[in-house]
Amino acid sequence: MESKFFIKLGLVLFVLCFVFDRSESAVSSVDLGSEWGKVAVVNLKPGQSPISIAINEMSKRKSPALVAFHSGTRLLGEEAAGIVARYPEKVYSQVRDMLGKPYGYVKKVLDSMYLPFDIVEDSRGAVSFKVDGGDDGVAVYSVEEILAMILGYAADLAEFHSKVPVKDAVIAVPPYFGQAERRGLIQAAQLAGINVLSLINEYSGAALQYGIDKDFSNESRHVIFYDMGSSSTYAALVYYSAYNAKEFGKTVSVNQFQVKEVRWDPELGGQNLELRLVEYFADEFNKQVGNGVDVRKSAKAMAKLKKQVKRTKEILSANTAAPISVESLYDDRDFRSTITREKFEELCQDLWEKSLIPVKEVLQHSGLKLDEIYAVELIGGSTRVPKLQAKLQEFLGRKELDKHLDADEAIVLGAALHAANLSDGIKLNRKLGMVDGSSYGLVFELDGPELLKDESTRQLLVQRMKKLPSKMFRSIIHKKDFEVSLSYDKDLLPPGVTSPIFAQYDVSGLTDASEKYSSRNLSSPIKANLHFSLSRSGILSLDRADAVIEISEWVEVPKKNLTLENSTTASPNISIEAGANNASEEINDDLHVDGGISNSSNSNVEEHNTPDLGTERKLKKKTFKVPLKIVEKTLGPGMSLSKESFVEAKRRLEALDKKDAERRRTAELKNNLEGYIYATKEKLETSEEFEQISTAEERESFKEKLDEVQDWLYTDGEDATAAEFQKRLDMLKDFGDPMFFRLKELTARPAAAEHARKYLVELQQIVQGWEKKKPWLPKDKIDEVISDADKFKTWLDEKEAEQKRISGFSTPVFTSEEVYMKVFTLQDKVSSINRIPKPKPKIEKPTKNETESSGDNVTNPNSTSEENLNQSDESSKDSDGSSNEKVDPESKAHSSNEKVDQESKAHDEL
Repeated sequence: MESKFFIKLGLVLFVLCFVFDRSESAVSSVDLGSEWGKVAVVNLKPGQSPISIAINEMSKRKSPALVAFHSGTRLLGEEAAGIVARYPEKVYSQVRDMLGKPYGYVKKVLDSMYLPFDIVEDSRGAVSFKVDGGDDGVAVYSVEEILAMILGYAADLAEFHSKVPVKDAVIAVPPYFGQAERRGLIQAAQLAGINVLSLINEYSGAALQYGIDKDFSNESRHVIFYDMGSSSTYAALVYYSAYNAKEFGKTVSVNQFQVKEVRWDPELGGQNLELRLVEYFADEFNKQVGNGVDVRKSAKAMAKLKKQVKRTKEILSANTAAPISVESLYDDRDFRSTITREKFEELCQDLWEKSLIPVKEVLQHSGLKLDEIYAVELIGGSTRVPKLQAKLQEFLGRKELDKHLDADEAIVLGAALHAANLSDGIKLNRKLGMVDGSSYGLVFELDGPELLKDESTRQLLVQRMKKLPSKMFRSIIHKKDFEVSLSYDKDLLPPGVTSPIFAQYDVSGLTDASEKYSSRNLSSPIKANLHFSLSRSGILSLDRADAVIEISEWVEVPKKNLTLENSTTASPNISIEAGANNASEEINDDLHVDGGISNSSNSNVEEHNTPDLGTERKLKKKTFKVPLKIVEKTLGPGMSLSKESFVEAKRRLEALDKKDAERRRTAELKNNLEGYIYATKEKLETSEEFEQISTAEERESFKEKLDEVQDWLYTDGEDATAAEFQKRLDMLKDFGDPMFFRLKELTARPAAAEHARKYLVELQQIVQGWEKKKPWLPKDKIDEVISDADKFKTWLDEKEAEQKRISGFSTPVFTSEEVYMKVFTLQDKVSSINRIPKPKPKIEKPTKNETESSGDNVTNPNSTSEENLNQSDESSKDSDGSSNEKVDPESKAHSSNEKVDQESKAHDEL
């Protein structure tokens, strides 16, 4: 029994631990845009929504994707947004779209958007930012470092929202992100301390959110997701369906979706619409001022104008006209104007036509007709523009467009579902299969000495929309070391990319292996196997390479009666793609030669048990796999940070994080000190109760201390440290706490005494109830409680009388805490007595006389069998009915038979 108990106890504890781990697990998703970022958290804590949006310090559901450096201080999110108009050159935006881009391309984009950042070209040819480091001088940060700061801010929001550490995340990216952008984003996340479970294309996040609560078992459908965000526009065609699967022995229907096609315009977004308004209002202001003034030459003026234009565009989405007002736009001149929606649409006339191109291309490449599209879902903030919706309705021939999703949050919520699915600690009940594909066609090319250029040395490795993730295998017959280049297919390149090559590798070791085994009896030419993988994040990489050598040798084997069935031959193909069961992948670990892995293959034979016929010579094949060395040598703006640069960047970011934490702590303590001074002064000046608990000298002295610290706060306190603020706050509290304590006790002590006296009255009623309803309670314990109550009452009377005899600003004779503690002690003692259970009635077991017992079993020889039978029946009846009867042990005047019957009843009751 004990072992079973401990087994059950262990199982219960195991289940509780499992539940606890699940409740403490949390993952996040980040929708990182050009201007804004959204964060969602998946957390299975009881009483909370499984998936929720993390709000920022301003209680907003989206945060500016901004980083600023001002006077040596780093500002993130809302703090950075607060200084954009005053210091536009210090607030960095559009950082996501600078990843992997050459310096010249980024410079051109920034100039077109009137962003006055101080950028330099780094050793890779990419962009770096020169920032104001304060006392540390000028600092230079790479795009990956600035982006890591934004992602770190997002991670902090997730942890603050979920109240548990959150390190795993899924990050949503636009579909036009190429290999360099995806690698750079993952490296930036690593710098921020985030473990990226996967990157997810933005349209896949929206598609997950759309399909998670729908059933496609009765009807499949094609849905187009149209997204116009801040800097880009795309359309994605998604096919929803269902398939049957076995689950716990039952056939269930599983929903899924597959991305069929996606097309985009990376240079058309809401910013382009806003820039048309900016140019229009800039021209209008220049005309108002005259004298050859060009407001475009002032970065600060353009930052102010762009900020107001955003609001104007939002107003035009709901109204036919909108005002704009900018105070002190340029040279202390205010600017005020209005614009109609009609004029706005006229300014963007060519952009409305461009906005339809992604949809047209999706339909063209998919071969679908408009009537085969079930729905067109709009996502992205700029899809709220009425003219854009009207153009889409006109082209699609629909009266209404589908707006079932939250245009701002659909992507991040869908990405959170993907994060939950990939996480080890969190599983959601709802299931929706996802099949996404590569946005670009990817090619591999070989180059090296004695390598003839033909179709085998340049092949399409990944077709557009090839399933993610995937693994590829290629084999080439060659004897020398060679190079591998990975590039985009020429039809489609990421924005800003000038060279299609995005990765280059040196593969070495093949020359040495060829020389080592060339003198052996080779059964087939030496070849190299290349293993590629296309990750879930859409990143292509060369994982490993092997030299494959096949040798034929004559060996002595016992003679046996063999029946030949077939033999194996080597494939002459130069380049093939093979699955997991490829013959060249089958390895026999029994034999290891020269550090390679040997694989011996014989003809397939059927053996018969026959007598030993001696030995014979037989030709046997051996296959060796020698690992080849792969060294990446990618150059250009698309290359990742080197290991040394990454370590240094990590150190600098950690130093900034530490500095920010100290700054926040300093600001918090400064606010606490300032708040304490103001609140205390107000109480000293307005509270009449202060006069009852303190002398005039005490109050005056306290005011002087407060004034002294306040003067310091507004002079030397500007540059003070957190420790200095804490020191002065502690000093003021040490001086003022005795007065505040007496002030608190002025009302708390009478309230505690009143509470105690009420309980003493209640206790008398409790004791009276015990005497009537619980007579079994021990009298000594009841007397002890009554005695303690009397002592407590006496103590309280004495203390209250003594307290009345002293002044209010003297140390209190007793405190409210003492009273409450004595009440709690008395309550505990009463509760322990009240829990004493009623004792069970004691029943003495009668001693059974052996003679009487034996006599009961003796049958009278003179009685007939019928009498014996009747006696037995009666005895049985008595035995059955005795359980409800009480035994009277004091009854003595019974016959011996009655006595025996009484003893029988007592035994039955026991």
